[in-house]
Amino acid sequence: MDKIWANSGDSHVLEPEDLWTSRLPAALAARAPRTVKDDRHEAIHVDGKTVFRTLAAFLEGARAPGAYDPHLRLEDLDREGVINQVLFPSAGLWVYRIEDAELWRSCARAYNDWMAGEVMTVSPRLVGVAILPQISTADAVAELHHAAHLGFRAVMLATSPPEGREYNNPDWEPLWSAAEEAGMTLAFHVGTGADPRMFRGEGAVVINYVETFVPGQRTVSVLTASGVLDRHPKLKVFIAEGGASWVPALADRMDEGYRQHGAFASPKLSRLPSEMIYSQVFASFQHDVSAVPAFAAMRYPNVLWGDDYPHLEGTFGHTQETLHTLFDGVDARAADAMLVGNFDRLLGTTTAIPAPA
Repeated sequence: MDKIWANSGDSHVLEPEDLWTSRLPAALAARAPRTVKDDRHEAIHVDGKTVFRTLAAFLEGARAPGAYDPHLRLEDLDREGVINQVLFPSAGLWVYRIEDAELWRSCARAYNDWMAGEVMTVSPRLVGVAILPQISTADAVAELHHAAHLGFRAVMLATSPPEGREYNNPDWEPLWSAAEEAGMTLAFHVGTGADPRMFRGEGAVVINYVETFVPGQRTVSVLTASGVLDRHPKLKVFIAEGGASWVPALADRMDEGYRQHGAFASPKLSRLPSEMIYSQVFASFQHDVSAVPAFAAMRYPNVLWGDDYPHLEGTFGHTQETLHTLFDGVDARAADAMLVGNFDRLLGTTTAIPAPA
């Protein structure tokens, strides 16, 4: 097969196990994210809470040679046909369960300094996403400015915000303004914030996997209907690892709701919800066969492919097979947008596609 080269709109780092415990004061380190493993499980401890995940999944997810080493990662990317990656946390996804503001500030700063200093400096191909505290808007704004100083192009919030701090809360307004002024993309990775294990019993594994992407859809609905996107037309929102075909359906539903019930809606919007969503909201997918028609047939322009490297459900080891399955026969301009161009539009990068060997 001819190699298809692509940017990845959803990839991850695997943090050093002592990332937070070695960088935080002892009083905070005891409550910082850490892991304890036995023969069957990996226990993740965060701020006095414990979350168990099967050890086998983490071992499988770490099988890629470059999972922990950014230099080896680049070799993996060359073999797989991946040019650039946007990098989200792995263990760091759990920091969004922190409830203490001081601990949040310290964990965010430690992660962002590590990402900028020890990962992003290895290659411009590794585009990190900074994590922001969520307990205090002032803390989030301060960390956004710090991230901008470090060279980040995107910052991350949870798809499920803390209770009482939903994204239509006016308290968030200074952050939306700061992100727009800094040209910083707001990234929301699925499965962050609330406990994703909503169901137990028969079918729970698949049901809970589906449930992880529902809050991402809710985030788009809230940011659109509450006027955030309308007030900040240059603000870009990115829902990572949640697929893309739902976006046109959500836009249609929101337009219908605004047309049918607009007389009762507050605030009044200067544009239809679909106009804001199609111009400001981006979404990434990895295997979903419905995502390509979302761009090609439903004309949703902001679709990105992602490899989810090095996680279990990602494409490492079969990236080229996946890309050919998804994109063989697709119009070249559409494929280029989903594989390369939309990544650059979202993050302000410039991708040089490697020349054929």
